[in-house]
Amino acid sequence: MSMDKKLEATARLLEVMDTLRRECPWDRKQTFDTLRNNTIEETFELADAITDHNLEGIKEELGDLLLHVVFYSKLGDEEGAFDYADVANALCDKLIYRHPHIYGDIHANTPEEVKANWEALKLKKKHRKSGTLGGVPTSLPAMVKAYRMGEKAAGAGFDWEKKEDVWDKVREEVAEIEVEMKAQNQANLEAEFGDLFFALINACRLYGVDPESALERTNKKFLRRFTAIEEEAERRGKTLRELSLDEMEAVWQATKKTE
Repeated sequence: MSMDKKLEATARLLEVMDTLRRECPWDRKQTFDTLRNNTIEETFELADAITDHNLEGIKEELGDLLLHVVFYSKLGDEEGAFDYADVANALCDKLIYRHPHIYGDIHANTPEEVKANWEALKLKKKHRKSGTLGGVPTSLPAMVKAYRMGEKAAGAGFDWEKKEDVWDKVREEVAEIEVEMKAQNQANLEAEFGDLFFALINACRLYGVDPESALERTNKKFLRRFTAIEEEAERRGKTLRELSLDEMEAVWQATKKTE
């Protein structure tokens, strides 16, 4: 699609938003606060489509998310704070600033070098009093937050010298869990499980695996296989509890072979 067509589509979207905000009772009622939860939901729906490699779904969910960008920009315009052009220009300025290897004289020949420069420039630009980890949103899901904190700490030089060394930390945390299990100290056991999760998430980071995506794929795999067990039980006229573990395992393995 040509640039003219893309600009035309953007102008059309902004005009539709203006009309809806002016004429639709529901759209007129919305505020930043009322849209917030919907925005979070739309973001997760996009994430689901990406996980499923559903390109049609990705297109649809991107549209839903874009609606929210345009909607928030309209609200900002009404309050005299910012409009869509301000949002787009601020983003362009940020991208140019954080890509000095494209728009400046900095050299970065690998994705890792680009990312290191990006994180350093983010910290320098915002002058965060809260430090390196201050930019990690507190409302992120715990797993995503742990991954981002690990990334930012690594960007500041706090990381294992060799990625293989992370497994010593994982084994250490497993051993500490076993100690607390024997001591039957529930509070300490929870803390040690948290440490183990954090170590495993860092292992994912070091080996180039997105832990959120990895776990979600496993969730879907478990759902698929467990559903097959339920369907087999129903086919036999039984409840799940009436199937033996061996029968369940046989269905699980048969389903696994078909994947």
